Amino acid sequence: MDFQQVVRRRHMVRRFTGDPVATGSLDRILRNAARGPSAGFCQGQAFLVLTAGDLPRFWAVAGAATYRSVRTAPLVIVPMSVKRRYMDQYASQDPAWADESRWPMPFWHIDTGMAVLLILLTVVDEGLAAVYFGIMPSEIGPLREAFGVPADHEPIGAVAIGHDAASAGGGSEDRAEIASRRRPLTEMVHYGQW
Repeated sequence: MDFQQVVRRRHMVRRFTGDPVATGSLDRILRNAARGPSAGFCQGQAFLVLTAGDLPRFWAVAGAATYRSVRTAPLVIVPMSVKRRYMDQYASQDPAWADESRWPMPFWHIDTGMAVLLILLTVVDEGLAAVYFGIMPSEIGPLREAFGVPADHEPIGAVAIGHDAASAGGGSEDRAEIASRRRPLTEMVHYGQW
């Protein structure tokens, strides 16, 4: 698929069929996610991959804010940022970087967010659908306990992946209606000055 088509077709889907995601597709999704930009090449991302056998435990502890229909997705990836990798690598070159206040922004979260975007774009390229959703702070402890997530791995949300139920049933979201709600570039882009 042409890259512009991937970008135009990317949208959040909240209803999935129960059909599984092919292993080859999952492999490509994860390989692409791992190729995202990374400050200092720290590669401070990790991905918890949850399939059919794992999902009942996941839904029992996380995703309270999601639509019930999202729970039909056969795959959930929980991307995690690992601040320690950034702090350790930068501090090894200059100990002042061990002070988090020196960092202009939390690149560990930003880089993980970029990995999420690569997941979402690869999903479209694979002919699949996805939705990114948050994990509430009260759900993080139970998620860690249920899946043995290390204390220094911070979940930044989750991505449910599967086959779009609307497309499978012959219907689809009204693209014109979605496009009409999109802010025009003239409100978002400022050349030279505001």
